[in-house]
Amino acid sequence: MPMDDPADHPPSAPRPVAPRSAPRSARREAERFPATPHLPGSSRNVVLWISVALILALLLVAGLAPERMNTAADAAMQWVTATSGWSLLVIPLGLIALLLVLALTRVGGIRLGPDDSRPEYPTYAWIAMLLGAVMGIGMITYGVAEPVSHLVAPPHGLAEPGSPDAVVDALRFTFLDWGLHAWAVFAVFGLAIGYSTHRLGNKGLVSPILRPLIGRHADGALGRAVDVLVILSTLFGTTTSLGLGAAQISQGLAQITGLELTTTGVQLVVIALVTVLFTASAMSGIGRGIRYLSEATMVIAAALLLFVLVTGPTSWLINVLLRSLGGYVGDFVEISLLLPTDGEDLAWMQGWTYFMMAWWISWGAFVGIFLARISRGRTIRQFVLVVLGLPTLVFSVWFSVFGGSAMFMDLERGTSIGDAAAEDVNTAFFGLLDQLPLTTLTSVVAVGLVVLYFITGADSNTYVLAVLSSDGHLEPGRWVTCLWGLLTGATAAVLLYAGGLEALQTAVMLSAAPFILVILALAISLVMMLRRDPLLAGTPVEPAPVPETADRS
Repeated sequence: MPMDDPADHPPSAPRPVAPRSAPRSARREAERFPATPHLPGSSRNVVLWISVALILALLLVAGLAPERMNTAADAAMQWVTATSGWSLLVIPLGLIALLLVLALTRVGGIRLGPDDSRPEYPTYAWIAMLLGAVMGIGMITYGVAEPVSHLVAPPHGLAEPGSPDAVVDALRFTFLDWGLHAWAVFAVFGLAIGYSTHRLGNKGLVSPILRPLIGRHADGALGRAVDVLVILSTLFGTTTSLGLGAAQISQGLAQITGLELTTTGVQLVVIALVTVLFTASAMSGIGRGIRYLSEATMVIAAALLLFVLVTGPTSWLINVLLRSLGGYVGDFVEISLLLPTDGEDLAWMQGWTYFMMAWWISWGAFVGIFLARISRGRTIRQFVLVVLGLPTLVFSVWFSVFGGSAMFMDLERGTSIGDAAAEDVNTAFFGLLDQLPLTTLTSVVAVGLVVLYFITGADSNTYVLAVLSSDGHLEPGRWVTCLWGLLTGATAAVLLYAGGLEALQTAVMLSAAPFILVILALAISLVMMLRRDPLLAGTPVEPAPVPETADRS
């Protein structure tokens, strides 16, 4: 893959191109899916102000009547998961199939940009941002907690608790929650947005991609409603990560200092402090803050992974990794379609698989826009195979090493990491480190890693929210970025205060319910646009005009 030095080619985002000023081939494509004339600035800002008003209203209700809000939200979540929970598994499975077809056919040679474009970032930096800015905090919170919880309570009752089969099932169902299904959602969003913005010159929004399905309505009230829904879903998905991150940081500080620092008050202070850091990082731009922080987190995470692998039961972990990967791949379709059979099974799915899938769906636009921003010049084949395959493999190794080590400790040394995780998932990761050498040092490293993941994930999210509310400009103004940084921190703090992590999880599942329909529409529109791509007709896409960035004052 080409590895141009971004220092020689500073990243810049393509501005929306009006149909008549675009290259001929791109102009022909735009004419197939015409846009309405650009609206005045105040009209375009309606998405921003409607989103802000809805978020402030929600925060007001959550702060003044938390119990009533939690009761209504729980009832709604029960109804949603009982009636349409199956869609959270079936639709991502269909997206995997679609992406593989696109990557392995002629479509795979199309670039996310003009035919002569090349990647803006070297491959190692691209991969670091891809991994570091997406699911970092979850890797700490659930890296130990999910596998060891599944060992104590095996998924769907398929194995005896604490048995060798339960070890393998614990990991392969963890792979299900964090592997191909999640990254298929991200890849479809990233591919659709990258193709729309970099190749067709559209705005960096979801609504223009739906033009093949809803025509001019994509630029009217319906399109704005979709963009508002995207913003709300993105915000709730990210605030869950921020709540998890604050809980992990407070738990780690308690482990290091021996003080009682796991209270909600401490977590709120953590959110406030880190909000200042990630907002400042987001305002510095992707080419500086986000890129370098992502690279740093990847190095630190790799070092911690290697430490646990070497000091833990190395041979046992390698054996378990290979067995679990084999079970995941061999029974992939079967475990992808295992649906609850009774109320107890439904409750388990709500706590794990359904919640995880809803989390990824709510993150879809955030990760998709971010992936599109850093993937200009990549071919569809490169994009799909790397985005689907590499993170799935990396996270499989991560969960096998950390979760596998905890399961080994519980099975062979009589520790109770699994029982503690059943009470509070935030204790699991540091509970494992407590069983290994250099506990204080590794705990400090883990807390630092959570802080870095907190910042990289949140500043990427802040950037994306600013793009979505700035009429799709991929270089949004600093004041908009600052506004979303503060709103993101405030939303995480209020929901954490109102109902803890359960309130955050419920908000994610409810925001993902209508958003699943947007994903389906997005996938259909993407296929319709790709079928009309000039390259497939033998007409190359000419270089785009020199890009013009938005005012960042």
